[in-house]
Amino acid sequence: MYQVIARKYRPQSFAELIGQEHVRTTLENAITQKRIAHGYIFSGQRGTGKTTVARILARCLNCVQGPTMTPCGVCSSCVETAAGNAPDVIEIDAASNRGINEMRELRENVRYRPARDRYKVFIIDEAHQITNEAFNALLKTLEEPPEWAVFILCTTEAHKIPTTIASRCQQFSFRSVDFAEVMKRMEEICAKEGIQAEADVLSVLAQAGEGSVRDSLSALDQAIACCGDKLNAAEVRAMLGMFSLDSLGEVTQALTANDSRRMLDLVLELERNGRSLQHFCRELARYFRNLLVAKVAGANTRLIAASAAEQQRLAEVAAGFSEDDLTRYLQMTLDLFKDLQFSLQPRLHLEIGLLRLIQAGRLLPIEEALADLGGSSGPPIPSPKSPAPSPKPAASSKPPATASPQRSTASPQAPWRERLYSTLVELGMQFTADAVEHSEVTESGGELSFLTPNEFRANISEKDILKAVQKMEGRPLRIKIVFGEPQVTAIAKAPPPDDVSERALGHPEVKRFQEMFPDAQVRVVRNLKEQ
Repeated sequence: MYQVIARKYRPQSFAELIGQEHVRTTLENAITQKRIAHGYIFSGQRGTGKTTVARILARCLNCVQGPTMTPCGVCSSCVETAAGNAPDVIEIDAASNRGINEMRELRENVRYRPARDRYKVFIIDEAHQITNEAFNALLKTLEEPPEWAVFILCTTEAHKIPTTIASRCQQFSFRSVDFAEVMKRMEEICAKEGIQAEADVLSVLAQAGEGSVRDSLSALDQAIACCGDKLNAAEVRAMLGMFSLDSLGEVTQALTANDSRRMLDLVLELERNGRSLQHFCRELARYFRNLLVAKVAGANTRLIAASAAEQQRLAEVAAGFSEDDLTRYLQMTLDLFKDLQFSLQPRLHLEIGLLRLIQAGRLLPIEEALADLGGSSGPPIPSPKSPAPSPKPAASSKPPATASPQRSTASPQAPWRERLYSTLVELGMQFTADAVEHSEVTESGGELSFLTPNEFRANISEKDILKAVQKMEGRPLRIKIVFGEPQVTAIAKAPPPDDVSERALGHPEVKRFQEMFPDAQVRVVRNLKEQ
């Protein structure tokens, strides 16, 4: 009879266990030092090895060579414990044996010595489902058990175990198994089973398990049944109802293009293909989270459960957005997912939610919003800044290439800085342009670094820089902004005519702004008619 992979390759010793090093080390030391406790609580998410470790511990205690942390695996006790039919290893499913009568029966059973082995081990699975009355019946036995009894309570909800029980047991918290370890384990199993599976396939299966080895192996078993001995990533993803980076990337492409119609078409396509809109939103939230992590930590990080190739693609997409944008998109998607759980019209909610993502990308920084207070009849109002050490001549909106020949000697980073300044001015992003003018700008390995004075902290906008770089280079670059004291040369700009400056400074809105912010300085005056 066929045996599923999760059972066939279930660890039979501590050496075969993956992850949970803190649990393994403590139990091995306890066995070596012969400090065996009478009660243990194993808690953690499903499929992380709680019941498996309980069986391994029972084998270590009852092996003919034991107690030992390396059971022989061939004696009657080891073989029967692994098969689940050892007379002195009693496994109880608390989901169906949760009442006071079952606990009274267990309490009576504890009184008798083991039939053959050294210890009588009681493994109680789903222990949180035991009723309070049943726990009370077990309380005295747990407090003063006979020397041959060992209780192991396994649960996914440790907070439901009464404190009176927990205080009488040693507690071990099982953690989610690392993504790379799950992939390595599945790779070993595929090699033994003669299954061809690329890294992308194993990545999909490991993601489906979400840190649970058993869930990932169950998905592997299902994939083999679906695809045979050669697994295909697209087929496996479709089988599991998961979305590829390409399909999720449709959303970020629509955001980049500011294309609302594309968002609506995406929802229509999901409905036509019978895909779950709630599941899509959940995957989209995970996608934005991974983009945000890639933006912060870069590619090849353990914080993202994905293969190296997928992480590189995530980093490339994330480079086109600022941290603020990705944080906003993630929060909005999480809120949308919560709303979809109770929505009677999920398609309508998803369409509205995706359109709101588009609208959120159009939000202006506060500096630009302040600049628009003066209305369209006058020049933009500059953002308030600290007084500069020395006044500078007003600048023109014309690119540096048309400036006066009295240009100062440029530093090695000046060409980048001048081009970027010119593009920002052309795009009407004068506040960020001011900050770039006073920053050191260097480019290395696809990353554009800025050393910006602290006084321009409120002016510089990563989003503006990304737009300007996209226009200049036709490709996104990673942006890194550090605040300090740069050593930069001035960008030479031809001063505007005196009458333009006088008219601008005499504008009533400009005067009103200067009255509101007495320390503000007008650094740049642009003639809107020349644009």
